Amino acid sequence: MHCPKCGHPETRVIDSRSQEASNAIKRRRECRRCHHRFTTFERCEDPLEVTKSDGTVQAFDRNKLMVGLMRATIKRDIDTSKLNELIDDIEHELRSSATTNVSSHVLGDMVLKRLERLDKVAYIRFASVYRDFKDVDEFLDELKKLR
Repeated sequence: MHCPKCGHPETRVIDSRSQEASNAIKRRRECRRCHHRFTTFERCEDPLEVTKSDGTVQAFDRNKLMVGLMRATIKRDIDTSKLNELIDDIEHELRSSATTNVSSHVLGDMVLKRLERLDKVAYIRFASVYRDFKDVDEFLDELKKLR
């Protein structure tokens, strides 16, 4: 592992911890040259795939999901660690199932289920994009369901 600060190829592991909600190991590392400390994560490389509504298949991308969640939670008091936990929980559920392929609709529903518990405003923001509300009436219908 190369040091992100100086690029030196030799680092040492200071601490390793298993992440409870996902198949990941969190490691604290230290550069042998500049002594900069940083964190890395090791995740299982069993690929998950997402089938989009147009039939195309893409690799499951945590970063893409995080971007969508960040947009939905902008200016809300939600820590990034909570969003990472949400994604970890979804990824854990997907990896625990018998399939390695999930439809984008199922994935979106999984996100909405968790966002509803986390933050109602973020839920509505995500739902408005995910469900592609056509008019104010669809928006109001979703708000009524939340009450």
